[in-house]
Amino acid sequence: MKKAVALLLYVTFCLCLKAQIALGPTVSTFGVLAGSTVTSSGATVISGNLGVSPGTAITGITGIAPGGPGRVTGTIHSADAFAGTAQGELTAAYNTAAGLPPNASLLTDIGGTIVLPGVHTYATSLGITGTVTLDGQNNPNSIFVFQIGSTLTTATSSNVLLINLASPANVYWQVGSSATLGTTSSISGNILALASISFGTGAILNGRALASTGAVTLLGNTVTSPGGPGSPPSVPAPSSLILVATALLCAAIYQARKWLPKPFRN
Repeated sequence: MKKAVALLLYVTFCLCLKAQIALGPTVSTFGVLAGSTVTSSGATVISGNLGVSPGTAITGITGIAPGGPGRVTGTIHSADAFAGTAQGELTAAYNTAAGLPPNASLLTDIGGTIVLPGVHTYATSLGITGTVTLDGQNNPNSIFVFQIGSTLTTATSSNVLLINLASPANVYWQVGSSATLGTTSSISGNILALASISFGTGAILNGRALASTGAVTLLGNTVTSPGGPGSPPSVPAPSSLILVATALLCAAIYQARKWLPKPFRN
């Protein structure tokens, strides 16, 4: 019974986080969103929408002047109302992620470690050298939030590995300034950067690159937005209050078991 209550509390915690930090229905359709400019060199491929707001410049992408080898499977939005709405939703998600109470603190370089679900806080910078493994513990609702005070930097050929049902859609890198992804590195999750996001040559993102005020710079990269272009937003998680109440009720029943009839005590 103790294990069942603990499991329920853990799942409740994850679902409550999911309800709090879910991306809005507009921004969730983007693979790349910038505040000032989007610049691509080389054969970049973006799954999902591409946009910029309030800036207007997008270069190196087929479908918008001056064109280029980069391709987008979704729609391109340059300073239009759709991109503006997405930026508003990004700001809300960023502020929510930044305001969550932390429950863990890790090393400033998490390469070579296994990270469990939760809110992980770094006062200044966070680096990834080698492989960091995010273990979802067989819970498809497991949430990983990384609150980073200044910069996120991944080393050359570093990797973010997801195991045991961890999902890139449920990983959030809240970056206080800028993110830099090293050459041929691979990262999963939603990068919510207050300033800019820069990709090294051949870096891969299984998630979204969302920059609030600055630029997104691409160098022959692959960005795969969870769900693909134009996908509807995920079904909202149940109310966190309902989930908390359910967990507390189960815990109360467990604590009061000695007053229950004997057949119901185990």
